[in-house]
Amino acid sequence: MTKPIGIFDSGIGGLTVAREIITTLPNEDVIYFGDTARVPYGSKSKETITRFSKEIVEFLLEKGVKLIVVACNTASSNALSELKSVYKNIPFVGVINPGVKKALSVANRVIGIIGTKATIGSAIYSTALGDKYRVIQKACPLLVPIVEEGLVEKSFTEEIVEFYLYSLKRERVDTLILGCTHYPMLKSVIQNVMGSEVKLVDSAVEVARFVRILLNKKDIKNDSRTPKYNFYFSDITGNQNTLVERFLGRKVELSKITLD
Repeated sequence: MTKPIGIFDSGIGGLTVAREIITTLPNEDVIYFGDTARVPYGSKSKETITRFSKEIVEFLLEKGVKLIVVACNTASSNALSELKSVYKNIPFVGVINPGVKKALSVANRVIGIIGTKATIGSAIYSTALGDKYRVIQKACPLLVPIVEEGLVEKSFTEEIVEFYLYSLKRERVDTLILGCTHYPMLKSVIQNVMGSEVKLVDSAVEVARFVRILLNKKDIKNDSRTPKYNFYFSDITGNQNTLVERFLGRKVELSKITLD
């Protein structure tokens, strides 16, 4: 099936998911929408997040997508269930369950979760993990701006990560879920701080694997063709091209779209 995969996020963090999908499924067309004019979603009500998400889904459906990835932790936890209920004719994939399933399959005793204040406050991951393992959560609000400002390689970044992860190390976390789509950009720093024996669960990687399985199951996978990539944003700032290139690892053309 030559229809594209649709991916959306409240901003640019979901580009880590897009990057993994492009890598894992190199023959697939991809349409990405980042709602940069209305980011962040975390400070908004469930009703508003759901309304925004529906507007984006309508846009992606107009583009003829065959599957939609909700590459946003906040939208996945607040809007995904209603999206699946309203739009029954198209499959949806969120960023939470694939990561949770991976963590449950590799954990030994203690699972850690790091994310934004909104994600940790929602308890969506701890609820999904159940009570088989002990779960330790930590909000890391400075990590998103560090990534977006291009400060990953700075020496103080590791110090900040060490500060946030101290309690998880103290509790002997053996598996750590990166519960924000920005965090894969910090994976090497986080791994260095936690130690090589701690298993990191990158939700972007797990989502891409899940999408591949789903496309094969539904027999809607593209094969042997040159893919097309389109990246839409509700606002484009002066440094956005640089940010997008940093997240994707490639230069792409950006298009600005205003949703009605």
